[in-house]
Amino acid sequence: MYTEVHQFEPLLPADARMEPLLAKAHDLSRLATTLAGTRVPPELRSLLRNMNSYYTNRIEGQHTRPHEIDQALRQDFSKDAALAAKQRLAIAHIEAEQTLEQSYAGPEGAAKLYAPEALQDIHHALFARLPAADLFTSQQESIVPGALRQRDVRVGRHVAPAHATVPLFLQRWAAFYGGVRRGEAALVALACAHQRLGWVHPFVDGNGRVMRLHTHTWLTAMGYTGGLWSPLRGFARSTERYYALLADADSLRRGDLDGRGNLSEQALIAWADYVLDTCLDQVRFMASLLDFEAIKNRIEACLVFEATVLKNGVRQEALRGLHYLFLSGEDMQRGDFKAMLGMSDRGATDALGALVKRGLLRSDSPQGKVRFGLPQHALRFMFPQLWPEAEADSANV
Repeated sequence: MYTEVHQFEPLLPADARMEPLLAKAHDLSRLATTLAGTRVPPELRSLLRNMNSYYTNRIEGQHTRPHEIDQALRQDFSKDAALAAKQRLAIAHIEAEQTLEQSYAGPEGAAKLYAPEALQDIHHALFARLPAADLFTSQQESIVPGALRQRDVRVGRHVAPAHATVPLFLQRWAAFYGGVRRGEAALVALACAHQRLGWVHPFVDGNGRVMRLHTHTWLTAMGYTGGLWSPLRGFARSTERYYALLADADSLRRGDLDGRGNLSEQALIAWADYVLDTCLDQVRFMASLLDFEAIKNRIEACLVFEATVLKNGVRQEALRGLHYLFLSGEDMQRGDFKAMLGMSDRGATDALGALVKRGLLRSDSPQGKVRFGLPQHALRFMFPQLWPEAEADSANV
């Protein structure tokens, strides 16, 4: 059993092995920063937060269907106790992610994330939102929000450090990774910190969720996501590889050519390479979806389907107004939106009402301003393949 902090080194690959990782980190920094500055409707960021919750829970094998998350957001929980518990967990993740992004904002917030107390705060932010009845592991062991484990654990083949030494390992983790300041190196460090935190396994339950929330929150605090992407989607779409590489990086050093630490440097490099590739893939995918002329065409396709196939009162004349709302990311007076339809007042009122009913427009009150809406049923037109499970789910509800 591990009791000495040198036993989870290397914490970063040696300088001579860093160059390929730093090159990918450079590309990620450049592309992500550009994407994060894109103006989009708040409804898109809200939907992506829901999607993050879905995917992190799917990684754990505890996900609900996307429409069940929507129902839970409206406080409409299932009568099935097991499903309702999963719905509550999904909502807890959504709320915790938002709270953590606010609490750890900017470079100063990112720096604070490398502290043992921040990890406990993340765990508490998630699990304290659950009722007492939900705070048990699958083995019926009590989960105390924010509390470090008080017993020894084994995770697969990996025997985690003795519980009495967890604070020492976390202090070393925090001091080392928090001390990496250079931009590209900090991104590589983030990937390695994710794995080494899992190696320490500081909590009785929820370690994976804390690891992913930490990674997501740091990227957001540093201005890399803008609320427009997250590695969680990529991890969930390659779950087997995520877990395989995560576990492989727990391995002991494999001979004289495998670094100088107790653990395998080669496996740590493979893990960091996977994380950077995953992030790059998510950034490039989202950037391709946010081509504004293409979005106009996709909005038009959605309106054509609504107007000619569903025949629910939605009008194709709404294209100009919806496209404007998407590009501006702002709210608009109802009268101004109706004027953009080029219809009679009665016809425009009916058309606006149909858009609100279908969720293509959102409003906080019956006569309030309207903003661009992004209901799950419109995803296959507006943002195809962004959340395929929600597309399929909405077609079957």
